[in-house]
Amino acid sequence: MSNGAVYRQAVEEAMELLSGSWAVAVLAALAPRRLQYSVLLGAINEAERRAGWVAHQRPLSEKVLSQTLTRMQRDGLITRHRESEFPPVTWYQITPLGRSLLAALRPLAEWSLSHRDELDSAKGRRRDARQG
Repeated sequence: MSNGAVYRQAVEEAMELLSGSWAVAVLAALAPRRLQYSVLLGAINEAERRAGWVAHQRPLSEKVLSQTLTRMQRDGLITRHRESEFPPVTWYQITPLGRSLLAALRPLAEWSLSHRDELDSAKGRRRDARQG
């Protein structure tokens, strides 16, 4: 396999970990601290509300959060901890793998910010093509 093919495969594998539109939001919400499910849901939706819903059109639902958390646990990006007190408390926490993935996204975010005008123009052309 050529170096180019290995690189493309590695990028595809990394992008697969981010499948689903809420994975980055979950990683970002868990970066500072572990959170309980309901607090995590509220933190993500509040961050989206403050940003003006630019990344998502509607709030994160419990069903989609549950699916996202299950996938991210399977992929090793987050862990789930259940404490055996009454009532039981469940926490979610970012793993070192998840933290390193979040750090790897920073250069991509900086690239996007530095090309904001071009990306906005391209988005407008895609929208116009769908409508026209």
